[in-house]
Amino acid sequence: MAKIYVVANQKGGIGKSTTATNLAGILGRKAKTLLIDADPQGNSTSTYEAKIEDVATLYDVIIDSDKLPISEAIQHTPNGDIVASDPLLVKAEKMLDGDLEGFYRLKDSLDNLEGYEYVVIDTAPSLNIILYNCLIAADKVIIPVTADSYAMQGIQQLYDTIMSVKRRQNRNLSIAGLLLVRYSGRSNLEREIRENIEQIAKQMDTRLFKTVIRECVKTKEAQDAKKLLIDYAPKCNTCLDYLDFAKELLRIK
Repeated sequence: MAKIYVVANQKGGIGKSTTATNLAGILGRKAKTLLIDADPQGNSTSTYEAKIEDVATLYDVIIDSDKLPISEAIQHTPNGDIVASDPLLVKAEKMLDGDLEGFYRLKDSLDNLEGYEYVVIDTAPSLNIILYNCLIAADKVIIPVTADSYAMQGIQQLYDTIMSVKRRQNRNLSIAGLLLVRYSGRSNLEREIRENIEQIAKQMDTRLFKTVIRECVKTKEAQDAKKLLIDYAPKCNTCLDYLDFAKELLRIK
């Protein structure tokens, strides 16, 4: 069975897709890894240059009444293997309304997936049925946060959702930790907020990862070039930090 990581934060523009794509790319250098883009915006799908027209996508896996096997939705790209997102995922809430099995579609499909050691799931900034599908299927949740005054906005609600899923649908689910991204550490305010986030992580019975992700211009350049940092700029600070983060993450039992 593959180890399944969900990257989640209901605040938008927090760097979830950057974290998901780079983590998947790094893990993919070590073992067979699948990236699943569960965000209708499709940023990870775009980075991997995956198709969404005339191919099976995550929409077909979760929404389709024929319950398409996830293996039939996997695309093999130069950046790695991916199940692409689809703008139609925004219709999931309405289409699965009243379907008691609707929350388990992704788990059921991943339970039958073979040949992968790791699965990384990028999610949308919302608490919806697609996120529930991801949490019910997952082993661990990675929560990216930034060191700004709005950093923890909505985190309590996400935490409550994770704990609710853990109690009712997925006893094996846990929060791997909070990951500080786009961090410089140059201002007193950033350092103070980092300490506050560390305290909040303890209250959530998890950790703030020791590794912090610094920001550099190469990240946006790589996204524009549809490349992973490990290929585009393997020695830039952001890539080196993600490499350290992956090592730290894999040490967690």
